[in-house]
Amino acid sequence: MIQIQEPKSPWEIVHMDWVTALPPGGDRSYNACLVLVDRYSKTPMFLPCHKDDTAMDTAIMIWNKVISHTGLFQNIISDRDPKFTSALWTNLHNLFGTKLSFSTAYHPQTDGLAERMIQTLEDMIRRFCAYGLEFKDSDGFTHDWCTLIPALELAYKTSIHSSTGKTPAMLEKGWNPRLPYDTLKKDLVDIHPTASSFKIMLDKARHHANRCMQDSFKYAKERWDKSHKPPDFKIGDLVLVSTLNFNNIKGPKKLKDSFAGPFMIKALHGPNAVQLELTGELMNKHQTFTVVLIKKLQLK
Repeated sequence: MIQIQEPKSPWEIVHMDWVTALPPGGDRSYNACLVLVDRYSKTPMFLPCHKDDTAMDTAIMIWNKVISHTGLFQNIISDRDPKFTSALWTNLHNLFGTKLSFSTAYHPQTDGLAERMIQTLEDMIRRFCAYGLEFKDSDGFTHDWCTLIPALELAYKTSIHSSTGKTPAMLEKGWNPRLPYDTLKKDLVDIHPTASSFKIMLDKARHHANRCMQDSFKYAKERWDKSHKPPDFKIGDLVLVSTLNFNNIKGPKKLKDSFAGPFMIKALHGPNAVQLELTGELMNKHQTFTVVLIKKLQLK
């Protein structure tokens, strides 16, 4: 489990995660979205990509589309994705003097705030991309979620964040950007068909983004209030671990037990993660787990 030292400026520490199984979009049929979130300002970046992109593909994408705007990160926090556990990424971080931190096993978050933020953004993106979202302009070109998702990113950046009381844009840059929707002149009579089509697309994308964002905020609050309860684990407790993400336990997947163990808790890492003393087939697994994947052993 990592110990997070809070950043003092934007884009020092970045949370990174993938949203996969999206409908194919764009001229390259992207089916996933790389999500980066600045821990300081809560500013997100949504980058359409492919689920099977290599470590080099991801590195080049971040260099081309992110670093020129943010500069080099000091620390990237992500799950133990093979892209990041590869020798390439390890060498890149050593070369540039940056740090790569892994969150708890099979869980892309490291604390309550990050957990809620990442889950909300993922839900928001899935809502935005659902139902075959697309817009055909006056030239006959079809715009899908890949070209429309900046509307969702902009909507989030310019909305007040519950944990800071400010917009991510204000914390990141020191000002709130002018929005095209606020400056559009609605009383123009003589307007080019392509320009009119573009305005309609912006309006539709904005309304869709705002609706998805508000629905996600509401859903996240209801889910959090209902299920987020402080765990009462302590060192020495015997617990069972969910086998949901263990692919190499012997036997057909459908016949596996839902939980493995018992294992003893060796250490507590804040309120959301524990370190276990794994044995048997799981001895070489990453030992830190989010508390949502474990339960106490009930002794008869």
